[in-house]
Amino acid sequence: MSGRARLALCAMVATLCAACTLLPLVDPISWMFQAAVLLALVTGVGALARRVPLARPLTIGTQVLAVVLLLTVLFARDQALAGLLPGPDAIAALGSLVQEGVHDVGRYAIPAPVTPGIRLLLVAGVLLIGVVVDALAVTYRSAAPAGLPLLALYSVAAGLSQGGSGWLWFLVAAAGYLLLLLAEGRDRLSQWGRVFRGAGTGRPGFADGPAPVPVRTGRRIGALALGIALAVPAVLPSMGGGLLGPAAGAAGPGGGGGTISAINPLVSLQDSLNQPEDREVLNYRTTAADTREMYLRIVALDQFDGTTWKPSERTVTDVPGELPSPAGLSSTVANTRINTSISTAPWYAQNWLPLPYPASKVDIPGRWRFEPEGRTLVGDRGQNTHGLQYQVESLQLRPTAQQLADAPAPPAALLHEYTKVPDTLPSVVRTTARQVTRGATTAYAKAVKLQDWFALYGGFSYNTEVRAGSGSEAIARFLEDKQGFCVHFSFSMAAMARTLGIPARVAVGFTPGTKQPDGTTSVGLKDAHAWPELYFQGVGWTRFEPTPSRGSVPDYASPDTSHPTGPGSPAPEPAQSAAPSSEPSAGPSCGPGEHRAGSGAACLSAPALPGSGPPGGGPSPWPLVGLVAAVLLVVLLLAVPLLWRVRTRARRLAGGGPAGDGAEATLAAWRELLDTGWDFGILPDESLTPRKAAARIIRVGDLQPDAAGAARRVAAAVEQVLYSPQPLPATGLTADVRLVRSGLRDGATRGLRLRAGIAPRSAARLRWACADRWSAVLLRCRGSRPVAAARRATAALRSRRRPGSRA
Repeated sequence: MSGRARLALCAMVATLCAACTLLPLVDPISWMFQAAVLLALVTGVGALARRVPLARPLTIGTQVLAVVLLLTVLFARDQALAGLLPGPDAIAALGSLVQEGVHDVGRYAIPAPVTPGIRLLLVAGVLLIGVVVDALAVTYRSAAPAGLPLLALYSVAAGLSQGGSGWLWFLVAAAGYLLLLLAEGRDRLSQWGRVFRGAGTGRPGFADGPAPVPVRTGRRIGALALGIALAVPAVLPSMGGGLLGPAAGAAGPGGGGGTISAINPLVSLQDSLNQPEDREVLNYRTTAADTREMYLRIVALDQFDGTTWKPSERTVTDVPGELPSPAGLSSTVANTRINTSISTAPWYAQNWLPLPYPASKVDIPGRWRFEPEGRTLVGDRGQNTHGLQYQVESLQLRPTAQQLADAPAPPAALLHEYTKVPDTLPSVVRTTARQVTRGATTAYAKAVKLQDWFALYGGFSYNTEVRAGSGSEAIARFLEDKQGFCVHFSFSMAAMARTLGIPARVAVGFTPGTKQPDGTTSVGLKDAHAWPELYFQGVGWTRFEPTPSRGSVPDYASPDTSHPTGPGSPAPEPAQSAAPSSEPSAGPSCGPGEHRAGSGAACLSAPALPGSGPPGGGPSPWPLVGLVAAVLLVVLLLAVPLLWRVRTRARRLAGGGPAGDGAEATLAAWRELLDTGWDFGILPDESLTPRKAAARIIRVGDLQPDAAGAARRVAAAVEQVLYSPQPLPATGLTADVRLVRSGLRDGATRGLRLRAGIAPRSAARLRWACADRWSAVLLRCRGSRPVAAARRATAALRSRRRPGSRA
């Protein structure tokens, strides 16, 4: 293997090693095998382009073109021209996949499912990094700067993963980069020829034993640098816990403390509600007689900074066998203990565990931690809800309106924490809250009026296409436009409740879902929901439902239609749903390509488009044909040097048989002998005489006596042709050349024999011939006049030099 080929292979390995740091981010890892195969093809295209050779920018451009074609075949072949060429439709499809991938990255927790969009981002990212690394390390022969794109790839993985990518993946990425540096060092040493040593066991002055000292020194330096990179972060307190250990305060198994960071789980809520297909997230079977209150709560958002709601950074502990009693719950509140068995979908990966509220006992496998304030379970060190089955024992509370109305004031610390609003909150929020709740004397009455105003009397409409918005003016815009989805309603009601002195927060999770014939309940993406929770002493955190046409209004907060309407309570809008749903919220459960005609209606299939094929007819064969044609084209291009060499050998030896005594046949046999030695690593030296050139081939190739005699006979025949006035006839040169070739093959290593057969070095003559022809074409294209003038001048000069011509 040549030095450049070895360097290209090491560049590909270094890229794949750095890409391994992305493996913990997604599940499954099948995308990595696709990326490896495509990267090998792109590396082969680069090697072929450099062998032609193409200019360096053209080599990189060829590799980028190969990346585009491969991504088109893999991700958009149905829209591509002939299943291969990226037309406008294919480009639009790839762009759409990129957008979906960006949304999916923010939607899913780690490890995320490998959706088509995420797969495209991963594979394309690895290929582009591979092209950059190959260009720097191989095309431009500078491996050290190639560490920058590798570092960028590692940094992306370390930034997205929780707690970094881990020391093992760092070792893998670092080992790939060190391998690339060592390959470049070996390639640079090989440019100087053989390395001299003071003493050796082989031929005098030549190294024939272990690796040269500079290579061993480079390995030692690389190992030392890697050791320092691992050890220094681990012993410096200012850099946190170091690479080999968790950060300080991080939650770990078996510990009693730790913290969870504030994250925002609402990034995917609107996307889930707008999905064209309602995929099942989980299903459950419960002992509850009425599932209207079976809201599956994921996390509570209790920190409001005027821009958004998010969970506070709080201490987590090991999951106790029996969860503590809910804060503020009195024994006078009626409750029923229920048991629920929950199964999550294999593709659903969320760090927070969906639970009925309030849960009192959770039986779940894996590494989970308990946050007491929000009564939530969060995965520890990559644990998520991917394909889980767990049991939950919870309480179904049934407080009365009177109990809520008679609730005493909450504790001062709780009141202070959960009624905070920023100074940047627009004054219209506080003013509107006071207007809506005018005449209410208790916190409960104010809460019900706020809920009814949003859900019934305020003229609001439910619309999932409205942008969620951010900033301190988001709530004010929502109160003015009166269009939004559950995020807008829950955020606004919780903020307004806080301005009225009522402790409030926002819960995120799922509505109860849809009953199935087998007795289970299915919860889909469109059941994702957010709702406000208000605190009442003696009852605890209590759910309200301000979002119109979503979920179910609890019995203790059902609207009282007998109260007179006032300034804050206009007549109900006809378009709004004034009655609470008596059944669990039913998300669409139709299959792909189907829809419901109305509530409770059967699923209807969409009409087939004209010219569309029957469903399940299988993919079109044209993409496969295009892929096979592309593979055959690549194989053919790689076989060009071999085919040229076989044809050249046959043409040269055609006239050197037993009867072949011409000068041209002798010179052709000599050229074939020199190129045969070149194929086996003996570079031709035009400064040597035929006899010395043959002696060099015999010595370096370690030929046996029969093959050595054949080489000498061919050299003697060439000397007769070149130097003798009357050259003697030479016969049997073809057999002699073939005997020399057999001798070189017998004395070569397996790798050298394979290289001489598949990628012969003498095929460089084809490259030189193509370059000469291209130069001639360029000269002709520059214009006929200068060429004609040059020809006339050359002819005149030659005529003057002829014997008998005039001076």
